[in-house]
Amino acid sequence: MKTNPNRFWLLVILLGWAFDFLFWEKPAGVNFILWVTLCLVTGFYLLQTDGLRLSRRGGLLLLPIAFFAVVIFVRREPWTVFLSVVMTFFLMGVFALTYLGGKWSRYGFIDYILGYLTLFASMLARPLGFAAEVKRDQPSLGEKRGSHLLPILRGIVIALPVIAVFGALLSSADLVFAKRFEEFIDLFNIENLPEYIFRLAYILIFAYAIAGVFLHAAQKSDAGVEGKARVPAFLGFIESAIVLGSVLILFAAFVIIQFQYFFGGQANINIEGYTYSEYARRGFGELVAVAFFSLLMLLGLGGVTKRETEIQRRAFSTFGVVLVGLVIVMQVSAFQRLILYENAYGFSRLRTYTHVFMLWLAALLIAVAALELTKRERRIAFAMLLASLGFIASLALLNVDAFIVRHNIQREARGATEETLTENQRVELDTQYFLNLSDDAVPEMAAGFQNGSLPVSAREKIGAALACRWHDRDQDEKRVPWQGFNLSTFNADRAFAEIKDDLAAYKVSDSDSPPTAKTPSGADVSCWGYIYD
Repeated sequence: MKTNPNRFWLLVILLGWAFDFLFWEKPAGVNFILWVTLCLVTGFYLLQTDGLRLSRRGGLLLLPIAFFAVVIFVRREPWTVFLSVVMTFFLMGVFALTYLGGKWSRYGFIDYILGYLTLFASMLARPLGFAAEVKRDQPSLGEKRGSHLLPILRGIVIALPVIAVFGALLSSADLVFAKRFEEFIDLFNIENLPEYIFRLAYILIFAYAIAGVFLHAAQKSDAGVEGKARVPAFLGFIESAIVLGSVLILFAAFVIIQFQYFFGGQANINIEGYTYSEYARRGFGELVAVAFFSLLMLLGLGGVTKRETEIQRRAFSTFGVVLVGLVIVMQVSAFQRLILYENAYGFSRLRTYTHVFMLWLAALLIAVAALELTKRERRIAFAMLLASLGFIASLALLNVDAFIVRHNIQREARGATEETLTENQRVELDTQYFLNLSDDAVPEMAAGFQNGSLPVSAREKIGAALACRWHDRDQDEKRVPWQGFNLSTFNADRAFAEIKDDLAAYKVSDSDSPPTAKTPSGADVSCWGYIYD
C-alpha cells in the first residue's frame, strides 16, 4: 500500500476512537449505521487514493451490508438484531476478501474458510509488515513534516499504562504521595483512569485490526478462486452409496408411515399415546434437525466421494435428489405439525423463527437438488449464502415481535374454531408473554388495545400489559444518548403517547412482588412476563 503512512494510521486510530465514542455504554441504534459507514468510506478513500478500484461484483455486496446495518436501527427483537450484526460483519469480511477480484459468488465452503483464516492472519501480521516497510523506505524518502508524529504517539501510549502501574504502587507505599498524585490526576478531571486506559487499549486494538483488513483488501483481495475442490476426494463410491442407500431406506420407511395419516388433520391428534400438545410440538423440531443434518451429510459426501465414471456420477446425483425429495416430504410433515401447534397455542418467537427457517430450508433443498443435477456443486455454497441472507432478511421484514402480537390478537378475535379445535384445546390470549417482547411489539399491542372488536376481557389484559410496560419505562430514568437512537423505540414511545390517557385507568402497584396492574374491572394482572417455546 502506497498511501501516506501517517494519514493511514491516523484514520484507522480515528475509526477505533469512533467505535468507542459511538458504542461505549450505549445501546445499538443509529450508531451502528454510522460506524459501518465510516469504515466503508475510510476504506474506499484509502484504497482509491492508491488507485485500487472496487470491482463491480464486489460492489454488489454493499446492498445487503446497508440493509442489515439499517435493521439494527429499526428493530429491537434480540435474535433479529444479533443475526443482522453477524451478517453485516460477515459480509464486510467477504467485501474485504473480494474488493478487487469480486469473485465472492464463486466461493466454495473451503474458499470461505481459507479466506477468513487469511484475513485473520492479515489482521495480526500485515500492520506490522506495513510499519516495517515504511520504516525501511523512510531513509530514501527523506525527512518529511510530521514523520515524528507516530513515534510520539507510540511513546505516549506505552508510557500511560506504565505510569499508571507504578503510580498505583507508589501511592500504596506513601500516603502523602498518594494524595499529591490524586490531586495531579484531578487537574485533568480523570475520575476513572483504569477505565480510560482500558478504552484506549481496545481503541488501539480495533485500529490495528482495521488496519489489517484495509491492507488485506489492498494487497490480497484480487486472489482467484480455484475451479476444483481444494480437498481431494478420498472416499470410495461404494462406501458413499452404502451410506446414502441406508439413509434413503430409513427415510422412505418414515415417509410411508407418515402417509398413513399425512393428510389426517384433526385425526392426527387422536394417535394412540399422544395428547394434542405432545403431537403438535414433538415432531417438528426433530424433523427440522433431520433435514439440516441430511443436507450437511449430502454436501460432505459430495465433497469427498470419488466419482470416476459417468455411471457413478449419475448414481450419486440420483441418490442425492431422492434424498432431498424424501427430506422435503418430511419437511412438509414437520410444517403441518408446526401449523397445528400455532393454531392451537398461537405464535412465539421460537415458533416464528422455525416457521420462517423451514421455508428457506425447503428452498435451499430444492436448489441443492437442482445444482446436483446440473453438476454445479460448487455453487451450493453460494445458494446457502443466499438462503442465509433470505432467512435473516425475512425476520427483519416480518418484524417478529409485532407479528407475534398481531397474529395472536387476531386469533383471539376469531375465537375458537369448532371444526378444528375443541374448547379444551383452545388457549386464550396470553398477554404476559407480550411483556418480554421488545419495543417492536408495542405499536401492535396499542392497536389491539384500541380494537373494539376484541372481547373486553382481552382488551383489559392487553391494557394491563401495556400499563406494566409503561410503568417500567417511566421508572427507568436512564437517558439514552443520541448514538443509541432506535426507530423501534421511537415508534413505541409514540404509541404510548397516543394511549396514555386510556392507560390512566390501570393502576400499577409495585409494593408487592411481582408488581401487579389493576384493570378497570378490578382484576389484578401480574407484571412479570415469561418465555415459552
